[in-house]
Amino acid sequence: MRVAPEARRRPGQRRAPRGFVLIGTLALALAAALALAAVLAAAAAWYWPQLPPLDKVTEYRPRQHLQVFDADGVELAQFGSERRIYVPLAQMPRRLVDAVLAIEDSDFYAHGGISWRGLVRAALAKLSGGRTQGASTITQQVARTFFLSMKRTPERKIKEALLAWQIEQRLSKDRILELYLNQIYLGQRSYGFAAAAQTYFGKTLDQLSLAETALLAGLPKNPIHANPAVAPERAQQRALVVLARMEKLGLIGAAEHAAAARETPLVRDAGRMSVGAEHAAEMVRRAVYERLGERAYTEGIRVYTALRAEDQRAAAAALRRALRAHEERQPWRGPEDHETLPDEPEAARRAAAALLEEQRDDDELHAAVVLAAGAQEVRALVAGGDVVVVRGEGLRAVAAALSPKAPADLALRRGAVVRLLAPPAGKAAAGWRIVQWPQAQGAFVALDPAGGRIRALVGGFDFDASQFNHVTQAWRQPGSSIKPFLYSAALEQGVMPATRVDDLPLTAADGATAQWNPGNSDGRFDGEITVREALVRSKNLASIRLLRQIGLPAARAWLARFGLDLTRQPDNLTLALGTGSVTPLQMAAAYAVFANGGHRVSPVLIERITDARGEVLFEAPPAPPLDDASRVIPERNAFLMETLMADVTRRGTGARAQAALQRPDLYGKTGTTDGAVDAWFAGFQPGVVAVVWIGYDEPASLGTRESGAALALPVWIEAMARMLRGVPVQPLAPPPGVVEVDGDWRYDEWAAGGFVARIGEAPAPAASVPVLAATAGTAPAAAAAVATTAGGASAPR
Repeated sequence: MRVAPEARRRPGQRRAPRGFVLIGTLALALAAALALAAVLAAAAAWYWPQLPPLDKVTEYRPRQHLQVFDADGVELAQFGSERRIYVPLAQMPRRLVDAVLAIEDSDFYAHGGISWRGLVRAALAKLSGGRTQGASTITQQVARTFFLSMKRTPERKIKEALLAWQIEQRLSKDRILELYLNQIYLGQRSYGFAAAAQTYFGKTLDQLSLAETALLAGLPKNPIHANPAVAPERAQQRALVVLARMEKLGLIGAAEHAAAARETPLVRDAGRMSVGAEHAAEMVRRAVYERLGERAYTEGIRVYTALRAEDQRAAAAALRRALRAHEERQPWRGPEDHETLPDEPEAARRAAAALLEEQRDDDELHAAVVLAAGAQEVRALVAGGDVVVVRGEGLRAVAAALSPKAPADLALRRGAVVRLLAPPAGKAAAGWRIVQWPQAQGAFVALDPAGGRIRALVGGFDFDASQFNHVTQAWRQPGSSIKPFLYSAALEQGVMPATRVDDLPLTAADGATAQWNPGNSDGRFDGEITVREALVRSKNLASIRLLRQIGLPAARAWLARFGLDLTRQPDNLTLALGTGSVTPLQMAAAYAVFANGGHRVSPVLIERITDARGEVLFEAPPAPPLDDASRVIPERNAFLMETLMADVTRRGTGARAQAALQRPDLYGKTGTTDGAVDAWFAGFQPGVVAVVWIGYDEPASLGTRESGAALALPVWIEAMARMLRGVPVQPLAPPPGVVEVDGDWRYDEWAAGGFVARIGEAPAPAASVPVLAATAGTAPAAAAAVATTAGGASAPR
């Protein structure tokens, strides 16, 4: 039972007048306020001299990272400790500004820069020795971001308020908001909303949906806790809070709110360059650093390249696929690492997870630790904590390694670190497979033959594993891919496609078999054949006779016209077999001469460099006209060579090209050095030249059944399928100076005959035998010298 207040008073006790109680309460409140004001004033007086100057905000110079783009403005790479793209407030989407103000500081344009509630809490915490809490205005967040640590202390809160007051006196509200939107940290090394939009969505601010905008606006409070790349559910919950707040303030309607809430933004993996242009981006970075030094990483430099993102992506995927396929044909080398796991299952998983943290992971070849291994099934832990089960066909590569009798270095046991290849999208039934990290390397480069602009450049299997750029740095033997340049030289000496040449073993002056006698890749000799057939079938003996007919000085001088480095080419008959050294980029530029009708072009990667304001710092000159000044071989020479190389891709060693792509305007040549150490395909369509090379960094055989046609050509076909999509067939148009006689083309001055009809044996003097340290003295010495010169290249194709 409740007792009335009157019943609780003692007899004779008088009730205090209500006015006195109110006055007393007000007096106490006033005293507390005065005391608090005194504390705040004292704190301000104490900390004011410690405040830093405001130069960082009044003379703001944002650190902006180096960005690399393709020809269409698609971002390929970023360099620098901070990702930032400075955008003036006037160019910020209104909806983004509304979302940020709604969740962070809806009274921003009304207050003086300080949250008094937060400041009072800080002062009380200072008196009590506790920790401070409380929201900060956007101005206070600017003060904290530019001048203070993130440590939550009363001292920081008070300094933050004092700096905010100073900032409000020096800068306009719009300027303060602009600083905030460009400087605030939003996770994944991204500073400011423009950089975050690129990092999480690969978009510019004006491309964001309402749902994506809300997700970004929710990040400033805690970009680690609500990071959409690592905590998508928490990020989505925070975005819903932003949307609700926007509707409450009347910034969006209920229908917009509901539609955005239903949308789940697709966040990209910011840690990976999905285009696969890392080697090309590194070329750009080095070039810009040489020009600008450390400024390259801090001043928002933007580099626009000639690359095309879709071409680059297709080329990278094709090369990786080929190298993975080649690796699956190699013997099992054993696990990458091994660790003894605890017996207890949960402890074993923790140990396996710790071991995975030390491994290099890959989007396709996932590092995994074996938890259980048997002849029929392997269970393995992958990054992220999932356990994958591998059965059946997925165990084919390691079947012997699962045997109890397997050698220790090959055995697949519990605790082994292996690579797993996930099933293709939509083909989960195919199952996971245990594979190996490819040891072979490769290169792909494609360029525009009219101007030399590089459309795609893939320097290796994986940039993180090897930064060596095989497109520009790998000097390798070209094998038979060198032959078109020699055949081109022969055309200028009266040798026509119909000229006949012997595909027979070489003979010495006395008619005996010559000491140096390389064979053909097919292991047979076809006798007398036409020059056309010699190139189509990649006949080595016929090519050697052709080179002997031309003469080494004339042949080497002709190669120089295509830009090949003569210091790296042999001065003997092994030149016909491609025993010199070239880079894939050098070969692409050389084949461009055929593709463009006889003109030399220089490869161009960087189109222009601008600063953060868009001012041009460098711009590549326009491609020079294809005129007499750039011509290095006659147009009719290029045409005849195109007819020869069209037959190579139609019915010769590169016949898969036209068969797969179903178009006749493809030209090229395979190349395989002795023992299949280097595999090449160099070819073109009139609008694009592309070269593929595959080999080991330390020269070794790729396999007895490997070749340029088997390894490099499939990469070329796959990449060109994307590059030529929608491109109409461009038939060959004969230029002036050629005529077709009896189904084959020749120079018109030979219409009635008179060209070199046949290249016979006609043995040359012994001095022309390809030796390095000696002439053809004794047979054993000469033969040994030849092997050294050719690098063992006895049967390129």
